[in-house]
Amino acid sequence: MFAIIETGGKQYRVEPGEVLRIEKLGAEEGEMFFDRVHLAAENGKILVGRPLVEGSRVRATVLVPEGKEKKILVFHKKRRKRFRKTRGHRQRYSEVRIEEILMPKGES
Repeated sequence: MFAIIETGGKQYRVEPGEVLRIEKLGAEEGEMFFDRVHLAAENGKILVGRPLVEGSRVRATVLVPEGKEKKILVFHKKRRKRFRKTRGHRQRYSEVRIEEILMPKGES
């Protein structure tokens, strides 16, 4: 059983029990649902949405409401101009555990 969900402008292939780091949600610690399901599959039966699978949801638990990735350095340089600029960036994320994939009524 798996599903493809969309959150934060990205798509993720998820399975029950999987732990994901996704872009910061702004949600509190606890249970939440992802409604933007593009594909859901169970026991060889595949439901493809156009663009979304109606009535399908993914239940997840927020483990870490807000964390920060390691810092990356962004360096800009223009040769022969004595121009150099260094900036740092730490992406914020939320960590969620996928609990179950809820198929539409009458489809499972």
